[in-house]
Amino acid sequence: MRYRNWNEKGERRFRLSILALMIVVLASIHLFDPTFYPTIYHLSKDGDLRGTIAYLHSFGIYAAFMSFFIDVVINIVGFLPSIFISTANGLIFGLFWGVIISWLAETVGVIISFYVMRTLFRGMAMNIINKSKTLKKLDSYDSWQAIAAARAIPYMPNGLVTAIAALSSMHFRQYALGCLIGKLPSTALEVVLGHDVVNMEEHAFRLTILIILVTLIYGGVWYYNRRKNKVKGN
Repeated sequence: MRYRNWNEKGERRFRLSILALMIVVLASIHLFDPTFYPTIYHLSKDGDLRGTIAYLHSFGIYAAFMSFFIDVVINIVGFLPSIFISTANGLIFGLFWGVIISWLAETVGVIISFYVMRTLFRGMAMNIINKSKTLKKLDSYDSWQAIAAARAIPYMPNGLVTAIAALSSMHFRQYALGCLIGKLPSTALEVVLGHDVVNMEEHAFRLTILIILVTLIYGGVWYYNRRKNKVKGN
């Protein structure tokens, strides 16, 4: 029993140490450049694509690194839209690298966000789950497949999915795997759609085909799950 308590305390201290290190890094960036976070906030809130592209270009050869970091920060916060940075990545770095940068950055961001929520509110979350029948049912879906399905939906609010996962008893590895797999199709769609909407004259046909395919695929998945739930209900 004493070993278990010591182990839990040691894990807690380790988590808090990592969290403290992250806070120091983020605070150091603010001290180095006080305009960084306000700029990101306004670009994201306003969806300023031109401003985002100009801002990234201002970093020169470090543009890809800064885009990655900005995307990570946006996804840690959870309530700011990241579509503007995904579109900018596709336009600046091309579709392939735009997808890779956005996919990895968003995945890292939502994983860190989960880690922060779980570290700070783990005890509170478990108490809430134990007292709520609804959250107990929700806790039964703590699998990487469920997270992958949720993350695969384009334009899904990241903060909501992260909060639900953090309130469950899901293991960190399951969550990370689900995000890594699920974020790829949704991020790819966001990058390609944003890129083609901006360049509609050149890619109108591809955009039309893509929209039709996405509608059919996601519509088919929704219909399949609906039928499956009906069969289970009967």
